[in-house]
Amino acid sequence: MPFNPFKRKTEPAGDARPAPPPRDLPGRPIDFEGLTEEWRLVGKMHLEGRLSDALNRREAVAISDMSWAPIDGGEPLQAAPGLQTVDPYDLIVVLTGPDSLPILSEEEQTAHKVHKIAYDVALEVPPFRVIGTVYLYPGSEPARLMDRATEMFVPLIDAIAFIGDRQVSEDVTETILVNRFYLRGIEQIDRRTMLRHVPLPGQPLGGISWQDKSR
Repeated sequence: MPFNPFKRKTEPAGDARPAPPPRDLPGRPIDFEGLTEEWRLVGKMHLEGRLSDALNRREAVAISDMSWAPIDGGEPLQAAPGLQTVDPYDLIVVLTGPDSLPILSEEEQTAHKVHKIAYDVALEVPPFRVIGTVYLYPGSEPARLMDRATEMFVPLIDAIAFIGDRQVSEDVTETILVNRFYLRGIEQIDRRTMLRHVPLPGQPLGGISWQDKSR
């Protein structure tokens, strides 16, 4: 497991520090929520291009307006002005929305998904379980996400994150990025029941999203 400087050994120092002087931050600010093994981080990331591309570069990312709280939900968010960068290796799950992507036309959005197959999956990234839809190229089944790859984070669409039975994300988050370095298990599921999907004999293993099933 990657080294995690957010591991909770003492009370966070960020909320006790005075606000640092204003910084000349690169790129555009986007709202994000990052989950580590023991902390929830809420604030803004400053980047150019897509959030997933910035994280997959595996370089520290500038952050601002930060707050944090223990992941167990036992304490409210507190200001953490001392947090000015975050290392992607330390983030297990990143929750974000439409402002994390460049503005695309409807045609460009459709082209981005062309030739990909939708799989409804549950990813085990302890202590989290993330349920959503992943789009993969034909011939690349969800189990291949466990393989080594150049992309550190995989996006799940219309996703929900849990710790045990407790939900730690909104009801449905537009995009949740999952750190593959923490990935310990994958199941293909039926979104209607949230249970493991068992295909009928002769039925393909993917290609139908939960939105299609509900039509």
